[in-house]
Amino acid sequence: MSLPKGEKAPEFMLTDLSSQKDNISFQNSDEGYSSEARQGLGRRFVDSFRRAKEPVADDETNDLEDGTQSLKSNTQMKKAMKSRHVVMMSLGTGIGTGLLVANASSLSRSGPAPLVIAYGLVSFVTYFMIQAAGEMAVTYPTLPGNFNAYQSIFISKAYGFATVWLFCIQWVTVLPLELITASLTIKYWNDSISPAVFVVIFYIFLLFIHFFGVRAYGEAEFIFNSCKILMVAGFIIFSIVLNCGGAGDSGYIGGKYWHDPGAFTSDTNIGRFKGICYVLVTAYFSYGGTELYVLSVNEQENPRKSTPAAAKQSIYRILIIYLLTMILIGFNVPHNSDQLMGAGGSATHASPYVLAASIHHVKVVPHIINAVILISVTSVANSALYAAPRLLCSLAKQGYAPKYLDYIDREGRPLRALCCCAIFGVIGFAAASKQEEQVFTWLAAIAGLSELFTWSGILLSHFRFRLAMEKQGRDLNELGYKSTVGKWGSLYGVFFNILVYIAQFWVAISPPGSTEMTAEAFFESYLALPIWLASFFGYMIYNRDFTFLNPLDKIDLDHHRRIYDPEFIKQEKEENKEKLKNSGVWARLINWWC
Repeated sequence: MSLPKGEKAPEFMLTDLSSQKDNISFQNSDEGYSSEARQGLGRRFVDSFRRAKEPVADDETNDLEDGTQSLKSNTQMKKAMKSRHVVMMSLGTGIGTGLLVANASSLSRSGPAPLVIAYGLVSFVTYFMIQAAGEMAVTYPTLPGNFNAYQSIFISKAYGFATVWLFCIQWVTVLPLELITASLTIKYWNDSISPAVFVVIFYIFLLFIHFFGVRAYGEAEFIFNSCKILMVAGFIIFSIVLNCGGAGDSGYIGGKYWHDPGAFTSDTNIGRFKGICYVLVTAYFSYGGTELYVLSVNEQENPRKSTPAAAKQSIYRILIIYLLTMILIGFNVPHNSDQLMGAGGSATHASPYVLAASIHHVKVVPHIINAVILISVTSVANSALYAAPRLLCSLAKQGYAPKYLDYIDREGRPLRALCCCAIFGVIGFAAASKQEEQVFTWLAAIAGLSELFTWSGILLSHFRFRLAMEKQGRDLNELGYKSTVGKWGSLYGVFFNILVYIAQFWVAISPPGSTEMTAEAFFESYLALPIWLASFFGYMIYNRDFTFLNPLDKIDLDHHRRIYDPEFIKQEKEENKEKLKNSGVWARLINWWC
């Protein structure tokens, strides 16, 4: 293979084994559009919405990483996502309604102890899922649909169809959910202006970002997530000062609210256990979006480096952004406050983050926190408008949705899918209704439990991928990144998720504090299950495909798999170790933390 004159040869050869039968092609550069550069800005903008050209498949493409070269890459997405975007997404994406607002109901119904216990349990599964998804993403960086395609390959097509459609429905509904949340957040300042006005403003703003492509999304998320992380850091400092009596008029608080009104809302052991079970799905909902950094692998400039770095740094998100803030909220906000969402008695319901300052009569701070919460829910809506169209497009490419939706334009936008998801966003105008909190509850009912199905699919796919590698005699050293918890971490995650399904069923038929079972309460907690079952068995019956698990020896491991040179990776690690030895203390600390 010849190289252009003056071009440095790659340090090792990497192979990307793509199926010849796959007719989806790539558009990774602007080559072929040089004539457009001479046209006017308006003309180029209009032309950017045309379908991306599909160049003839070649043995060699421009899908390059440092020291790598891939063969027969396959994506039309623009590689405009940089490492800083991906790392910030892994830290901040998903910090929105679940963490900042929906936890008010969990605190009100269960108490601070179940909040901390449930989040602690789910945090383990979150870390295992991130590791599994990171390994698979680096192994299959050009697979259309990314982790949404894993389940059809490594589990079964019926499982993949049901889970990906549920995941897609989740992110389609998250957009109006976040728009409603934004209007609820603004009510803290002003409840005289119609919420529909604010929905229009946020809706148009989000469409503006996404019609400018993935680069605009990446930069917007970088700014949004920076604000969220700074707010969380500020909230942690403020909460510690407040609890010690350095702010507000409540003096030293300490563990007061864990004794009065108490750590649990129930006085019985069974009621306390039920309170923990109730918070579990809210925790999954809050952690939702953690997997989206992997969805962007087709649009990352260097997934072999950015994806493992993001997976490593996600531990800080779990420990600090989620667990630590849950502990501090439990110390500073009593669970019997009538201002918590899900509690009665107050006309205005606010986030527990805002209440931590306002109920202790701290000036200004509640407004700052509420403003950042507004940015946060806008960020999650932005992520929804990024994820949902790509999921629809992925479904179309896998044959699970109308082929009409697989349209990708020259800027890498899944245009038709984006328009469909934008239409669903108008549900957000329910914010102008008196039943907006009820609409919020039903939309959250779909979003919460669907994370369980998606994460279970990722974890089970990774476990069966490792089993298939062993069954077919493949070398694990060919993987560019290996999960730190291995296949057993993924198996533990699947087992725990099954327990959560059972626990959530119990909570659905008998919610905390309720003495009677109602159909409405059941479906508010378990709505995602009937949707998944209908999709799963519907696919089986319609296609007459009753395969529950694909045989390990029949799984095509080489379809879009990228094989890395073990010797080069070993040499690279040794060079990095040597470089660190000769570096200063700060460089070694940064490497250890990041």
